[in-house]
Amino acid sequence: MGCNVEELLGERAENLLAFNSPKISKDLLHLPGPDFVDRVYALSNRNNRVLGNLAWLFNHGRLGGTGYLSILPVDQGIEHAGGASFAKNPIYFDPENIIKLAMEGGCNGVASTFGVLGVMSRKYAHKIPFIVKINHNELLTVPNRYNQILYGTVEQAYDMGAAAVGATIYFGSEESDTQIIEIAEAFARAHELGMVTILWCYLRNSAFKKDKDYHAAADLTGQANHLGVTIQADIIKQKLPKTNGGYKALNMGDSSYGKFDERIYSELASDHPIDLCRYQVANCYMGRAGLINSGGASAENDFVEAAVTAVINKRAGGSGLISGRKAFQRPMEEGAKLLNTIQDVYLDSTVTIA
Repeated sequence: MGCNVEELLGERAENLLAFNSPKISKDLLHLPGPDFVDRVYALSNRNNRVLGNLAWLFNHGRLGGTGYLSILPVDQGIEHAGGASFAKNPIYFDPENIIKLAMEGGCNGVASTFGVLGVMSRKYAHKIPFIVKINHNELLTVPNRYNQILYGTVEQAYDMGAAAVGATIYFGSEESDTQIIEIAEAFARAHELGMVTILWCYLRNSAFKKDKDYHAAADLTGQANHLGVTIQADIIKQKLPKTNGGYKALNMGDSSYGKFDERIYSELASDHPIDLCRYQVANCYMGRAGLINSGGASAENDFVEAAVTAVINKRAGGSGLISGRKAFQRPMEEGAKLLNTIQDVYLDSTVTIA
């Protein structure tokens, strides 16, 4: 193995690696494995071309054939502004370097914009699965809005040879109704054309910030996942849960928000991070749609945090990680090493499902 997972986790190793009392039993889950496409996706209404692209995605890169995914997403040039994203490492203004990093890092696929992938499609679309992110935020309007705008068509992604399309819905935002309708239609068309669908299931609403920030609450993100699989996303991208009790906090006082059951917090999840993530997996039809958690912003202890996130996701029954800024905001060799560190967790047979 490329890294010692237990050593990398340090003082958090025992809490994460020895946890074996999840509220939701692993026996109820459809767990990742080499036969995941045949065992799970092949039972669905996805056509043979979608199954073929799912098989390509799951069988590519260092994690090929394991049932796990390691994806490099670089759409931050729009989502977080090009200068803010690439100032640390200006080589990534050039789209070819984004694709090279995904290949050097042994990723299953690379996710980026129409522009980034389109400008290099002739050279690389047949070498690594392309995931075209079809909608994005727009950061020049004052004040900024919680919106996602379609930047092209599903047909354009198909024409460049993409294996998959990705999209974001800001669940909870004023614009979410429009986004749900647009992306449900786009995903239906993508499936018709044989492409995989991946949904960034994010929450955006200032009301989610109370005594703490519930944008990363397991119950609210879990429901976002449940909405995502409802519009037939094959794979769900979600932030790792940091807390729980979002529904309860938003129902305090005279307000009435959503619906919840106390058993969510007592019988379906504990405060342990693996339990919180497992609740997200449960909301992905008990794992029938793969859950990939995001890596988050870059910081000083990126290698440790990447390993922690990977261990939580894997032990919870998730399907992998989608990590961008931690990788591309450093020299390419280091970025590839970080991606390999993530992959090493999924390749390590001693890191088991809780």
